[in-house]
Amino acid sequence: MLTAIVSARGAQRWNAGHPWIFRSDVVERPNEDAGAVRVTDQRGKPLGVALWSPRSEISLRLLDREADAALDAGWWRTAIERAIVRRTGLASEANAYRLVHGEGDALPSLVVDRYDRWLVVQLMSAGLERYRHEIIDALRDLEAPAGILARHDVPLRAKEGLETSVELLHGDVPDEIEVREHGIRYLAAPWRGQKTGAFLDQRENRALVGRVAKGATLDCFSYHGSFALHLAARAREVTALDASAHALARAEENFRRNDFTNGVFVEANAFEYLKARERERTRFDTIVLDPPAFAKSKASLPAAIRGYKEINLRAMRLLSPGGMLFTASCSFHLTKPLFLEMLAAAAADSGRRIVLRELRGQPIDHPEVLTIPETGYIKGALLEATD
Repeated sequence: MLTAIVSARGAQRWNAGHPWIFRSDVVERPNEDAGAVRVTDQRGKPLGVALWSPRSEISLRLLDREADAALDAGWWRTAIERAIVRRTGLASEANAYRLVHGEGDALPSLVVDRYDRWLVVQLMSAGLERYRHEIIDALRDLEAPAGILARHDVPLRAKEGLETSVELLHGDVPDEIEVREHGIRYLAAPWRGQKTGAFLDQRENRALVGRVAKGATLDCFSYHGSFALHLAARAREVTALDASAHALARAEENFRRNDFTNGVFVEANAFEYLKARERERTRFDTIVLDPPAFAKSKASLPAAIRGYKEINLRAMRLLSPGGMLFTASCSFHLTKPLFLEMLAAAAADSGRRIVLRELRGQPIDHPEVLTIPETGYIKGALLEATD
């Protein structure tokens, strides 16, 4: 195994608990295309073993602090098994959840999601790609899946100099898989759906919404209706709103799968729809706002905050007295303090008395490590209009 030498600043990042070392802090680059390298500081002190990605801005990703660690099949099996054990008990609540959350499970750039008897994986770095066979063998041994699909159709792989594709790695994986979570059923699409087939990171927040739902409800950015389905179990009526007619057709299908007949499906722009309902003085007892990431980069953050504030302001004005709003952001660049600051500004402009009932984040299978901000991206809040 070759060696990379890093600056004092790079070494300090590891000492502070963050696994990434950037290209600018690699003082001596190893003569290796991609894979794993031993890492030392400029005095020759061993720091550990890392994944090496020569074309990436993130050049080194820490795997093991033991400088003599051998990244053989046994090492990968042990590391992946450690992550899987942390999910013990989830199978009683759902048949779809994340088994490996990259840096959150000390396996940087590796994502593994379970959908019933099948697995969907993402190997997001060139260094990790070199260990594809060891990873897949470990997953087959530990989970005995009916099939493993690689969802490598993500821009991050292109930045690493890797091919972007969807590839069957083992067995067979169907086009659709029924997900069961907290008594609700819906279809995931592992070959072509968002992320690895469904939005697993909002599972527990959907269950929360299901517990507080009442009366007339509205689910904005409904996509395939996963929030709307949880609302429908308790609400009188659910309006599922999305700009995509195709997504709404899938939502209707999911409603039929659960024998729900209280859904209304509206194809519209969420901002325009909320403005129109405000003019009509429409009221909803429960509203869900789970938009796509408005802030794709740090530069887009100011505009994103304005968008988040407007849509939350509109929703707050539409709440019935005592109505509940669950609002979320999946924009990493919108930090928790900024998220709360935005909600406070929206509440002030709404003219309503808005109470924070609960602050929410990610479920246990998407662990957020405090020293690795990138592992946490979901911010959620359950709000109540008390006037």
